[in-house]
Formats: sequence, structure tokens, C-alpha cells
Amino acid sequence: MKNAAITLSVQVDGEGPTILLLHGWPDTSAVWDQVAPALVENGYRVAVPDLRGCGRSSKPEGTANYAMHLLVSDLNEIVRALEIEKVSLVGHDWGANLAWVTTAYEPSMVERLVAVSVGHPTSFRSAGLEQQIKSWYTLLFAHEGLGEAFLRKNDYEAMRKWLGHPRVEAVIEELERDGQMSAHLQWYRANIPPEAFVARPPVLPPIQAPTLGVWSSGDAALCERQMTDSAVYCAQGFTYSRLEGVGHWIPLEAAAQLVEQIVTFVPRRSRPFDS
Repeated sequence: MKNAAITLSVQVDGEGPTILLLHGWPDTSAVWDQVAPALVENGYRVAVPDLRGCGRSSKPEGTANYAMHLLVSDLNEIVRALEIEKVSLVGHDWGANLAWVTTAYEPSMVERLVAVSVGHPTSFRSAGLEQQIKSWYTLLFAHEGLGEAFLRKNDYEAMRKWLGHPRVEAVIEELERDGQMSAHLQWYRANIPPEAFVARPPVLPPIQAPTLGVWSSGDAALCERQMTDSAVYCAQGFTYSRLEGVGHWIPLEAAAQLVEQIVTFVPRRSRPFDS
């Protein structure tokens, strides 16, 4: 799928209502390799992209090429290529942030929203000092070269001991392929500048799709409040699910539980398009 000079790799399988799965940092579409097949078995058409800068998709140079409105435009192009009017968005980490913003600004495109780990952007930025302390690393990532050096220091010590990713060795190998280490970090540089720590939270249009928020008690990077307070911004209802004893990488650590949540929340038969 092409969006101007950007080519996005999208794997599509199954038949039924379409679910678009959006990965975050430092992942690619591979983070969904347990979730996607299970959703197909449950009667959904599942589209899984490598998002801009990641995996097999284009990796344009320059921070400006990763601004949120361009990422939303990418999703618009994916939906057009799928030849449908509405999708349900399921996003984890940065994919959740992108799903929130897309649902806010493209309400006619989104049937249901499932935000995994990351809450509404306004809620995230309003969650106080606890969340800011957990987000300390974004200050490093905001600086070209510094974020990369931190992640590579002492043979990727931070990634192996801090990140907690279940597939950390595969992630490191992937990040060092085709300039992905820097391309992934451009998402942070374009959308969470250091001044975000003192600036007023963003204001978005109300979320007009029924929304499910999934947060896990073992998440070291995200506090619960930034998810639960998301309810305020959801005009069509907000359902909250708390997974006990699960870390940040819900699609890998609790795939079966997540699939159950999605299947329960996203109707197998699409509703008529709201014009």
C-alpha cells in the first residue's frame, strides 16, 4: 500500500468485520503474531501493518515525516486500500496513541476502538507526576543520537535489563536492520518533544466510537490513571479491563486474554455505515 512516497507493508487475512492491529515501539507487526491468527479463527478479517519507519515499510528521513497527522493519513490509506468504510482499531503502545487520535479526527472511519496499555492523549498528559516519572526515557529519545546511544550502550544493556520485552534479542536485531533504530525513535521526536512535560495537555474532539481500554498491573511504563481517566473523553462509552500480573507487552504476555477481550467487544457483524 502506498501513501505518496511511503510504502506500507500490510498483511491481511480472514473474512468478516475488519480489525486493524497497530503495533508500538520497539515492535513491528510481529508483536501480533499470536493475536492475529486467533482473531481470524474467530471470524474477523485482520489487517496488520508495519507502521511508518518500522519493519518492511518505508523509513523516511527527518523528524517531520513522523508527525501524527501523517501517521493518521497512513491509516486512511490502508482503510481505502482495504475497500471498506469502517474498521475497528486495536492499538498497543504507540499504536494505541495513533488509534486514539485517528478515532478522534476520523470518526466516520472507526467502528470500535481498543486501546491497549496507552490511554487517551489528554488523559496521558494529565496523569500527573507518577506518569511523568515513568516516562523519563522520552526525554532521552527526543534527542537525535542520544536515544540511540543509550539503547546501544554496553551491548544493549538498557534494552535487555530495562525494557522487559519478551523477545528482546529479536527486537534488537530488527532495530539494527535498515535504520530502524532511528526511524522508530522519530515517533517520539515528532510527537513528544521535551516541552510536553510542562505544556498544557492536547485537546482532541470527543471519541465517537465505543472504546475498550486494556491496562496491565505489571506495566512499568504506564500508570493506571492515564487509562482509567480516558473515560472522560469517550462520548460513546468506555469499558475498562485490568489484567493482573501482566507486564507492558500484553499482545505477547497475555495474547489469549486480549483476544477474548477483543472478541467480546468487537461485533462479528459490522453495523451499517453512519453517513
